[in-house]
Amino acid sequence: MSILMEKEISIDRIIAANYEQFRALEDPIRGKIVQMLYKKKLNVEQINRRLKKLGYKKAVTTIRHHVEILKNSSLVEIVKIEESRGAMTKYYGTSAKLLDFTLPPDFDKNYSKIIAKTSLKLGKVVNSILKNFSKTRKVHQINYNNYITAEIINRAMTNLLEKK
Repeated sequence: MSILMEKEISIDRIIAANYEQFRALEDPIRGKIVQMLYKKKLNVEQINRRLKKLGYKKAVTTIRHHVEILKNSSLVEIVKIEESRGAMTKYYGTSAKLLDFTLPPDFDKNYSKIIAKTSLKLGKVVNSILKNFSKTRKVHQINYNNYITAEIINRAMTNLLEKK
């Protein structure tokens, strides 16, 4: 048998999310809803109107269903409840910023030096975080520790980037 193609796979990113969050974002409308709720409090009617402006024509009940899926995955949450004439209106928000971009094909070439320098600096930070975990050989525990470390760094970077 001849090998016609073979490519070395190198791990260059860690995605810190759970399966519920991946499933919640598999529908493009839900991704748009998360983006809409970034730094905003919107109710289902407001979300529906904004989606219609983007070309998504769905029933309010469908949007409510999408919001419920996002809420169950912890990507959105109820941030305000108003009562008016006996009716309750829930407003939703998110603490996640969804960046929906595709990296350019020349990303590695253009940024490899910056990545290398940043990796050296972050190495010290990562090692100091990992010292908080007990040593283990269990793959599941190592992966969990990596997940927690990635989440800590992600939130720290978010704190820095959102200040600008």
